Amino acid sequence: MNLSPNALLRDTTGLALFCLAAIAVHLAMKFGFHASTASANLPLLAAILLGGAPLVYDLARKALRREFGSDLLGGISIVTSLWLGEYLAGSIIVLMLSGGAALESYALRSASSVLDALARRVPLVAHRRVAATTEDIVLAEVEVGDILVIHPHEICPVDGEVLEGHGVMDESYLTGEPFEITKTRGSQVISGAINGEAVLVIRTTRRAADSRYARIMDVMRDSEATRPRLRRLGDRLGAVYTPVALAVALAAWAASGDATRFLAVLVIATPCPLLIAIPVAIVGSISLCARRAIIVKSPAVLEQIATCRTAIFDKTGTLTFGEPALTEMVVADGFNRADVLSAAASLERYSKHPLARAVLATAAAEHVTLAEASMVTEPPGEGLRGTVQGRQIAVTSRKKVLAIDRLATGFPPVTGGLECVVAIDQRYAATLQFRDQPRPDSRSFVQHLGPKHQFRRTMIVSGDRESEVRYLADKVGVTEVHAGQSPEQKLALVRAETALAPTLYVGDGINDAPAMMAATVGMAIGEHSDVTAEAAGVIALENTLKKVDEFIHIARRMRRIALQSAVGGMALSLAGMGFAAAGYLTPVNGALLQEAIDIVAVLNALRAAFPPATMHDF
Repeated sequence: MNLSPNALLRDTTGLALFCLAAIAVHLAMKFGFHASTASANLPLLAAILLGGAPLVYDLARKALRREFGSDLLGGISIVTSLWLGEYLAGSIIVLMLSGGAALESYALRSASSVLDALARRVPLVAHRRVAATTEDIVLAEVEVGDILVIHPHEICPVDGEVLEGHGVMDESYLTGEPFEITKTRGSQVISGAINGEAVLVIRTTRRAADSRYARIMDVMRDSEATRPRLRRLGDRLGAVYTPVALAVALAAWAASGDATRFLAVLVIATPCPLLIAIPVAIVGSISLCARRAIIVKSPAVLEQIATCRTAIFDKTGTLTFGEPALTEMVVADGFNRADVLSAAASLERYSKHPLARAVLATAAAEHVTLAEASMVTEPPGEGLRGTVQGRQIAVTSRKKVLAIDRLATGFPPVTGGLECVVAIDQRYAATLQFRDQPRPDSRSFVQHLGPKHQFRRTMIVSGDRESEVRYLADKVGVTEVHAGQSPEQKLALVRAETALAPTLYVGDGINDAPAMMAATVGMAIGEHSDVTAEAAGVIALENTLKKVDEFIHIARRMRRIALQSAVGGMALSLAGMGFAAAGYLTPVNGALLQEAIDIVAVLNALRAAFPPATMHDF
């Protein structure tokens, strides 16, 4: 509700206090000092003229533009109170409007405390290393490529890469969970993380204004500045409610011949602070999402997610970890699994190939002892070669092994995943098969979307090969698969599906960005790119599907609370209007009752800022 462009009315708390003081002075003069009615009414007239006149002027301008909202009732009530000499009722209306706006301001500040906390975490200076010395500079002076020193327990000022040191950093402001990440040479560090006990030296990869922390601040500001469609629903409710209230007030006046009943009905019908409950619920939910490591860029998605009936998932990094895992190891006759795995892993320690991590992870899980390797080489296209405990080891392709061991037999059938073949002393020893494995919770998450959240269809849309996508779909229980899709094809598919029913698209890569923008709700999870973050309406900073479910729960609860506050408050007001029309409530009593209703509605809306009992249900 916009009270007025007048500068005085921007200080709604001060105006509310002034009105309260004026009412108190009036009561003291009338009942304590027994002043004349004219004298006792002077403070009330001051309150009405100071607060009410600018309000009525602003509403008159709106009326000329044919903008009729529920706040129109407040303006009519103020004018009517002056006409009838009900100055106390008019002052209470001004108090109600200004007090409601002050409550809104307080509620929004409270709900936006996460953004304030983010702002307070930004360090003011950075320690830049120049030659053999270190100098303190303001954060804005940090450039890409600068060498910075981060002391123990300091907040990392910018995104960068560790050059020296070995320690840990607390990144819980991103993940929502209090755990620490090991940092060593080559590790990436992110702005806003809290350094542990060790000194770290980093090279800046982004300026402070471009860092991940700054982007989080930007999307939070955008979230607060955006006026979502659910708020316009409140406007529409008020537009219907206003003529009903006016009709009841006019009918009460016509039936009784008493103009004070007209005023009493309008006073209790004034719902301006009531409709504040909707944006309070929205901002409260944005705050709760942020505390759960979910950034809401477009507040409208909080309403829209409840309407989504088709869930569309990218494959890699969304339903899977995005990294290959060793899923099968077929050992040739005459070789021992543990020996072959030990030899391969001992060699893979010196490789940067993506499959190396998978081999090492399996060796660690099976507690295989590794040996020293020597003469390690990795010629392009030739695979990995070296000597382990006097034996020549090669980790390469099936074709390369057949070239050195023409009599090799026992190869498993070629699958849709990746594979590498191990040769020991020029003899085929084993085939290692890899796949991008689904997350442990992918199947339960997908399966619960229908029963719990009314999704009718789920599908996987991926640029990967058909065999790989089908493998994942079977694992997680999805029947609709679209493989080998380019970004353009993804976009066309999502547009077509969204035309049939509202869609939720969940992805993490740059190739998901166009599809995210076409979906009703686009959600990015995990270590997504800048492009993906810009395209998504919601960003889950923690790489887990639980965050998707948490967002759905928070959004559905927000809509329920917002409508409870708006519709429930209006229903109470309508009941009060009936008593006022029948003559059981004076204008003053009606104003007090409406103020109580409004406060209850806003306090109910504030519940959206607190976590529900159940954050996910799969």
